[in-house]
Amino acid sequence: MNNTDTAPHTSGRAVVVTGGASGIGKAIAEAFTANGDRVAVLDRSGVGVIAVDVSDEASVKAAFAAAREQLGRIDILVNSAGLLTESRLEDMTLAMWNETISVDLTGVFLCCREVVGEMRQQKWGRIINIASQLAIKGGTGLTHYSAAKAGVVGLTKALALETAGDNVLVNSIAPGPIETPLVDGISEDWKAAKRAELPLGRFGKPAEVAPTALLLASDPGGNLFVGQTLGPNSGDVMP
Repeated sequence: MNNTDTAPHTSGRAVVVTGGASGIGKAIAEAFTANGDRVAVLDRSGVGVIAVDVSDEASVKAAFAAAREQLGRIDILVNSAGLLTESRLEDMTLAMWNETISVDLTGVFLCCREVVGEMRQQKWGRIINIASQLAIKGGTGLTHYSAAKAGVVGLTKALALETAGDNVLVNSIAPGPIETPLVDGISEDWKAAKRAELPLGRFGKPAEVAPTALLLASDPGGNLFVGQTLGPNSGDVMP
């Protein structure tokens, strides 16, 4: 099925970015805005943006209703809201595990569910989920985070199979360690060890990830990406 004729222009599209008030999400929101798109930022901070707790179904529904009121429709969704804490599994509480899964995996499910039907009716849509290279290789002290992000990669592939026939393309980005407030909370020992592993020898910056999202949402550049995971990761993973 070829529905590319129904695609909106490459600018002026309606974009929702969760976790868009800081870090990778903020850089992506800024990149879409610079591209001439209309962007609604959803973030738990609620400061100057639409407030949302992506782990809470009612909060997600209310936030997306507000986004639709602001934008009129939703063409592109970027799921960038996330939580990162550190603990070895043997010391990890169930509460810590559940919190990470709720935000980093269930939150992606809830937000995707809010837009996928609308996008299929429009016969055009792009969903971009922010995963992590740790979904592929794991990370010491990050079993909960690695498991959640691996779930995001799996969700992305399965949803892509369900929606590609309606020209709704679902893909993920699996960055390596990026200099963000999220990573700031991880121990210096962990960061030093990780930095030493990287062929590039340094962490990335949010602005170095954002162009990948623009590519996946572009026409024609993104039109053949279906269920893929792209890895701007400083060489940490080479699939």
